[in-house]
Amino acid sequence: MQEQIELFKNGRNSKTSSTPPSQDIGRSNQKNSRVPSSRKPGGQQGHEGSTLEMKEYPDKVVTYSPEFCQGCGEKLDKGALTLVSHTQEVVIPPIVPHYIEHQSFGCTCKKCGHETISALPEHLQQANIQYGANVNALVAYLSVRQYVPYNRIAEMMRDVFNIALSEGTVNNMLKSLAQKALPVYEQIKQRIMVSAVVGGDETGVKINGDKGWLFTFQTTVLTYLAVSWSRGFDTIQFLFKNGFPISVYVTDCLAAQLKTFAKAHQICMAHLLRELNNFTDALDCQWSVKMKQLLQQAIELKAQLSPNDYLHENEKVKNLEIQMDILLKTELEGKHKKVQAFIKRLNKNRNAIFTFLHHPKVPPDNNGSERSIRTAKVKMKVSNQFKSLDGAQGFAILRPVIDTTIKNSQNVLEALSSLAKLAAV
Repeated sequence: MQEQIELFKNGRNSKTSSTPPSQDIGRSNQKNSRVPSSRKPGGQQGHEGSTLEMKEYPDKVVTYSPEFCQGCGEKLDKGALTLVSHTQEVVIPPIVPHYIEHQSFGCTCKKCGHETISALPEHLQQANIQYGANVNALVAYLSVRQYVPYNRIAEMMRDVFNIALSEGTVNNMLKSLAQKALPVYEQIKQRIMVSAVVGGDETGVKINGDKGWLFTFQTTVLTYLAVSWSRGFDTIQFLFKNGFPISVYVTDCLAAQLKTFAKAHQICMAHLLRELNNFTDALDCQWSVKMKQLLQQAIELKAQLSPNDYLHENEKVKNLEIQMDILLKTELEGKHKKVQAFIKRLNKNRNAIFTFLHHPKVPPDNNGSERSIRTAKVKMKVSNQFKSLDGAQGFAILRPVIDTTIKNSQNVLEALSSLAKLAAV
């Protein structure tokens, strides 16, 4: 226990922060904070499954017919053949790029002598040859959606699609598409500013060897990302200078997030529960056990509330509020300084604890924002870092378009192809 307390004094564990699990004390004895489900593993009752089905009209038919009788060796009559069985296999034909030539013709007017030349489509540049929109979209899909590094994209385009691309060309394609996506990116930001509920979070990213930050602001149907060298309030203020005056802002307890102006704030219950678990495991703190039980009751109540329950004062909610106030008035003397700081923080942000019990669309956690920034963590895991600030910003522009497309049940590759067909901004 003493060893645990000493470690606790020096920092949090993986349940309460980004500390890797490998640095936790008693790692093999760590308890999973998730409550076991009563459901059995695998597909649930009523789940609509899917299976590979045969095509009614196959693209190609290959027949197999016997020549001789396997009994006596007599040659068989082909006119007496009957179909016994059939099976299909799905194959990918050799992928060969198509070269489309666009020809512009001109004609001189016999009356005035003026030569009129037909215009080429806007997406065609002045170069003699260029890659089509679907090639640009596929490169962006592989890089930003599937996290494939530049060198592997070049290899895949060569080996699978028979298209020779250099890493420099991959980079140029991504920069060009990010420029074309700017109007959509800005529209996402404007729509988030007028949303009823907004989640915010941030995570560290490596940019050419230096520490940067990726911020997210998201709703159930929108995702917005932005790169900054600062994790502070100045970044949020620069992006949303008026804050979120008509929104409930759901975040963790970072001071910069809680300082952001909003109609109301909601602190992530999952973050609070992880800290309480840490107090219980490392300090055997009984106050944290009671607070954890209270927060869990509130989360359970949220799942039971109907839309009408939010229209008037709810006795169950009122009772939880009273219990919260009693726990927050606890005597601090004798408690660990970390616990004292935690209680003071909750008192300071008392109005942001149970906001989710008063607004039907406000979640008790900030998991949506954590999912939004997890994409950058996967990118870091695969490629280690962004090689330039431009590359990081390009990711921050294109990824929101992709995530917003996914949230609205649309096809990602088709969305990127539509962007690629636009004229350069």
